[in-house]
Amino acid sequence: MTNNDKDKTVTTEETGGLSRRSFLGAGALAGAGAAAVPMTAAMFASAAKAQAAEAGNNKAFIHPGDLDEYYGFWSGGHSGEVRILGIPSMRELMRIPVFNVDSATGWGLTNESKRIKGDSAHLLAGDSHHPHMSMQDGRYDGKYVFINDKANTRVARIRCDVMKTDKMLTVPNVQAIHGLRVQKVPYTKYVICNGEFEVPIVNDGKASLEDVSTYRSLFNVIDAETMEVAFQVMVDGNLDNTDADYDGKYFASTCYNSEMGMTLGEMIAAERDHVVVFSLERCEAAVKAGKFKTYNGNNVPVLDGTKGSDLTRYIPVPKSPHGMNTSPSGKYFVANGKLSPTVSVIAIDKLDDLFADKIKPRDAIVAEPELGLGPLHTAFDNKGNAYTTLFLDSQIAKWNVEDAIAAYQGKKVNYIRQKLDVHYQPGHNHTSAGETRDADGKWLISLCKFSKDRFLPVGPLRPENDQLIDISGDEMKLVHDGPTYAEPHDCMIVHRSKMKPNKLWTRDDPIFAETVAMAKKDGVDLEYDNKVIREGKKVRVYMTSVAPNFGLTEFKVKLGDEVTVIVTNLDEVEDVTHGFCMTNHGVQMEIGPKATSSITFVANQPGVQWYYCNWFCHALHMEMRGRMLVEA
Repeated sequence: MTNNDKDKTVTTEETGGLSRRSFLGAGALAGAGAAAVPMTAAMFASAAKAQAAEAGNNKAFIHPGDLDEYYGFWSGGHSGEVRILGIPSMRELMRIPVFNVDSATGWGLTNESKRIKGDSAHLLAGDSHHPHMSMQDGRYDGKYVFINDKANTRVARIRCDVMKTDKMLTVPNVQAIHGLRVQKVPYTKYVICNGEFEVPIVNDGKASLEDVSTYRSLFNVIDAETMEVAFQVMVDGNLDNTDADYDGKYFASTCYNSEMGMTLGEMIAAERDHVVVFSLERCEAAVKAGKFKTYNGNNVPVLDGTKGSDLTRYIPVPKSPHGMNTSPSGKYFVANGKLSPTVSVIAIDKLDDLFADKIKPRDAIVAEPELGLGPLHTAFDNKGNAYTTLFLDSQIAKWNVEDAIAAYQGKKVNYIRQKLDVHYQPGHNHTSAGETRDADGKWLISLCKFSKDRFLPVGPLRPENDQLIDISGDEMKLVHDGPTYAEPHDCMIVHRSKMKPNKLWTRDDPIFAETVAMAKKDGVDLEYDNKVIREGKKVRVYMTSVAPNFGLTEFKVKLGDEVTVIVTNLDEVEDVTHGFCMTNHGVQMEIGPKATSSITFVANQPGVQWYYCNWFCHALHMEMRGRMLVEA
């Protein structure tokens, strides 16, 4: 390697920026044979200004102590959780356990979390896919984030004031919930999601399991406040991804298996599949009129939305479409082709005529631009541009929607603005606030399924790669690689001005209200009392905690007793979380400032069993412990 090569390795930046070393080198060459020109502060400022202008206004680097402009909510894929990232720093801020068990917080172990998980509390795993925030008039409201579990057919709700899961629903009559979105307008009254896998509508194992004619997929409409299923709509074919309009009138879902095939070859036999459009007004009227059936012993209304129904319309599109995305202008649904190099642009203002049977289904298609191989998902900026992931090409295609429409009408126009290599095989992508009216065209996230050579090798299992792309200028610019674990399937980005998380818990919080009621029944004041209540083989241990002390430093039980420990954290200082861990019993939980948490276990180890605070809270944290004395 030459000295010049060595300098080049050290100083050249992939961003194309001019470093101080190369700037000085350029000045020296320019001044060869002439008097050297001294570098002034003004000259450095001019160069820096030019570089900033080239890079756009976005800055991906956030200095220590500075805060990000956006919150990003990431699904955790088969880890079963939701993660919060700061954008543009891409720093992971928090993990919210949802469908998984989490030993740090005690989620899935505490009584409060088991009550929230309800009939699925026994399930220890999940596959979280699509996190989406509630809205008011097509804008994020910072109230809830909803997330689906494909593995166990569940939908959960996260309260954004405390960033904790507060509701969970197992959706009946279907299998594998996928493609979750929210009603955007006038507000999020409903959460919408698809049953992806086809199963017998009466799936009790008594009828012929091989008779595919009895198999159905259902579109599911869930009340966002009660977290109960409002109604379901039976369709032809299966359902994949979904989205809502900005008028409060229509939902649309892609179908990749209109053939109702049971094998790969059967599923991709047809040249076209379809998009199903649902009329919310007609569906609600049908429920009100009692035009529904119920199945499998539950009372959920199931409407008939199969072909020929007045509740739905089926728009043919190229085979095996995947993503469904609504433009922030409110004008278009975009169905992404997957096995076709195209996306299908559906004009939402044509849907009234489609439901009135004034036009044919394909007349609602206003563009079908060819973008590249494997288009999966599309995101949008605030300038009329769309950004589509090309899975097979490992690229993002930036294209202009109106130009694509003009090209579909026969005009000679190039709708492709740019293609950017990403690393590698991108799935979902999201722009900053791009699923709302507030799309601002600053940032794009590409969630890549493979990282291959982008990071240090860590064994056969490798991280995925979440890439941050600056879209504020005319050209997309890749600015960050972010390794992530198993497997962020989807994300959404909300401006920090929309978010108002609490700094402390309030004592009337519904998450631990049932525990408070239990204490009241026991005659216990959770903020003052430290006592033990015995009822035969059941023991309830109430204690407070103020760093660095538990209110009880010992309590006595008998071997085999069912013990419930209830801890109330009295600290009113931000970020002073306590923990409770009982050694040798698989028991631990988080107790946030001013919160109450409880956990139940069997005292199955005789003798002295220490408990301690496992969340660091004080200089004397190690001394914050006590004894459970177990008599044999």
